[in-house]
Amino acid sequence: MPITTCIFDAYGTLFDVTAAAREAAGEPGREALAEVWPGLAEDWRRKQLEYTWLRAITGEHKDFWAVTQDGLDWALDAQSLSGDADLRDRLLALYRELSAFPEVPDMLARLKAAGFATAILSNGSPGMLDDAVGSAGIGDLLDDVLSVESVGIFKPARQVYELVTTRFACARDSVLFVSSNGWDVAAATGFGFFTAWVNRAGAPQDRLGHPPHEILPDLTAIPDIAQAI
Repeated sequence: MPITTCIFDAYGTLFDVTAAAREAAGEPGREALAEVWPGLAEDWRRKQLEYTWLRAITGEHKDFWAVTQDGLDWALDAQSLSGDADLRDRLLALYRELSAFPEVPDMLARLKAAGFATAILSNGSPGMLDDAVGSAGIGDLLDDVLSVESVGIFKPARQVYELVTTRFACARDSVLFVSSNGWDVAAATGFGFFTAWVNRAGAPQDRLGHPPHEILPDLTAIPDIAQAI
């Protein structure tokens, strides 16, 4: 079945999750952060994701903004920066305004011009997604922003991917799902979506039984792939 609907993960896929730590590290008076920001950004992201999986398994749901703060607190502690309340506040403020990857606006515009429906499907809570979309200036290029908060469980629960087929009244095999997370792509492939893994870091493929249909270095080729399927 031809693709009609293009769905994107948000954090790490459309929005650069390292941008908050990188930008803060370049500000005056942040010398301690400047020395460790790559490790802090990596720890922050890893703990953020780990906490979503653990909360999904245990049924102890918190929204993604709370999980994001918990992950940051762990990362700051790991870098011996947990006593810097001003730094914590600054990092969280910057996370609400993450920049999009450079190719995102043009890629989405090409999809819309070709007649595809476009949307975000994210663990993010509605407020933080609204902030990120607004900061990136891509709201008019999206038909919807779908948050897991409507089902109360994080990816990779199947209920999350069902939000797409319900919202757009479409078949699973008419959806192109795009994510930078290998585990997210594996779950979406298993659900029945056509998938593209944006592997910016050149990471090994996850061994989860559902390989992606496409592996890309960035999002530039997504419109061509959607039209070719």
